[in-house]
Amino acid sequence: MILAIFVVTANGQTTSLETCFNLARDHNMTLRQAKSALLSSQYNLQAEKKSYLPKVDLLSSYTYLSSPLTVNLQTVKDGIVEGSSKQSVNAANEVFKEVTGNDLSQAAQDRIYNASKNIIGSVYPNYNPSLSKQSYFVAGLGVRQPIFLGNKLDAASNLAQSLVNSADINVDLVNKEVDFLIAAQYLRILYLNTLFNKQQIMVDALTKNNNYAQELVKNQILAPYQKSWTNVILTQAESHFNNIKLEQQNAYIELNKLLGVPLDSAIIITDTLKYAVIEPFKPEGDFWESNPVYKMAGSKISYAKTAEKISSSFSLPNIFAIGNYNLYQRDLPLLMPDWFVGLELQWTLFNGQTRKRTLAARQLIEEAKLAEKNASLGIQVLSTVARNKMKSLQNEVASLDNARKDAHTTSRLITERMRNQLSSPKDVNDALLIETEIEKGYHTAVFGYYLAAAEYFNSLGKPQQITQYIK
Repeated sequence: MILAIFVVTANGQTTSLETCFNLARDHNMTLRQAKSALLSSQYNLQAEKKSYLPKVDLLSSYTYLSSPLTVNLQTVKDGIVEGSSKQSVNAANEVFKEVTGNDLSQAAQDRIYNASKNIIGSVYPNYNPSLSKQSYFVAGLGVRQPIFLGNKLDAASNLAQSLVNSADINVDLVNKEVDFLIAAQYLRILYLNTLFNKQQIMVDALTKNNNYAQELVKNQILAPYQKSWTNVILTQAESHFNNIKLEQQNAYIELNKLLGVPLDSAIIITDTLKYAVIEPFKPEGDFWESNPVYKMAGSKISYAKTAEKISSSFSLPNIFAIGNYNLYQRDLPLLMPDWFVGLELQWTLFNGQTRKRTLAARQLIEEAKLAEKNASLGIQVLSTVARNKMKSLQNEVASLDNARKDAHTTSRLITERMRNQLSSPKDVNDALLIETEIEKGYHTAVFGYYLAAAEYFNSLGKPQQITQYIK
């Protein structure tokens, strides 16, 4: 950037509008911000395209209990006593059958059952034992693979793609607006250069008139108060001249900001504003469709449609494949196997917000369509108004051109009459002031004409076209 500015300033050549456009494309802060947003959305799209990949997490937990875990033996006492008593009966019967070949009598089995039940019941613990550990630590690898998410992944990817498209269009939109602002600022500098040169001529003419009045006073031909009047007019002209120089400095600072270069960069623009007729052709067809403003409004329709799909997908189930591999487990009251796999289903059966969100998304589509139509109408209005302004200012420029020529002739004639002592220096001052105001009005109209042309080309989405009319 610094090298480019150095080359322009070192050559001492005036910086063209095309050069300003090229500098801004690389260094304008707003444009760089838009490009950064585009890059961010592209990275986000790449991330969404990888959402089908499994998710692997390192899972670990440390748990400290306020008191050790307690095993409630009383809830299973009856089952244990009953089962153990029956096992004793079966064992005794098998031994008796092995010796005698016959089963125990029912009375013997009942006695054994009752005796076993009494013995086991008497020795069964009448308390709930506690485990020795109060803290536990486990660790493992967890895997979660999406299988079906009700088109949520596709919708999220489409949404990310629509954001990329919008960001891309936004870069073009920002570039267009920056080019228009640079063109307008460049025209302003040309306009100020023109006023600067004209005011310099005016100051020189008033200085000569002031000196001539001084000679007339010395020769006692002119009254001193008339000489004082020439001093007042000259002072005002010099003040106006200095104000124009300050406006030029401010204009360069504002241009440097638009270009994205240091504010004190020595951009050189020595050209002045020269009038040339521009025929504002009427655009044909749907010309607004190429304008980034319209494209940006259209991109919101795609975004809204994708948002509707996402909202509708919330009513569909989600299916995941899950798995876990234990890396560490110790002193647990229950030991888990080293690994397991499975399927997980998540299905929201009722959510009062889903339907309203879908309706809101559908309404957003309608809003985006209206915004697109409004954008097309706005562009058409801008184009028509700009062309009409150009026609109006073209007539005004022609009228003021004739007026300034007449004013210049009048000033020249009055100056000649003063040299022949047929008019006073005040008459010359008055004529020069009127000529200056008419000249300023003429160049202001020319400036407005070129601004209207820049607005017209901007409505077409091509603000750079103004460069071929600024020579």
